[in-house]
Amino acid sequence: MSATLTVSPPMVQSTSPDGGFRGIHMAEVDKQLILQSVGPVQAILDAHDGIVNVVDTTDGIIMISLEGGCTGCSSTPMTAMQIYYSLMKLDEVNDVIFVNGELPAYMRAFIDDKLGVE
Repeated sequence: MSATLTVSPPMVQSTSPDGGFRGIHMAEVDKQLILQSVGPVQAILDAHDGIVNVVDTTDGIIMISLEGGCTGCSSTPMTAMQIYYSLMKLDEVNDVIFVNGELPAYMRAFIDDKLGVE
């Protein structure tokens, strides 16, 4: 499967049929790194028409909004948790913030504890 990318700085628009990412604004963290690091969650997003919108990456703080099929989905907190866990493993990432509040505080604290994040 091939992805179609239209570059219009500072935004990168992905229309990949196998990637749920749209409107990725890259300040410091490489776009491909973010795309590759979501991992197995991407297959779920694709199957359910979910879209991850990376709003900002300034200073290694990744701001994400889950949209499309994720809106109103009861599995969104688990999807957010898996994305958070995957991205927090990257050296370039200092924090992952879900601007729609998809990741409850107790899940975030649990993951941070397991990863040794202070």
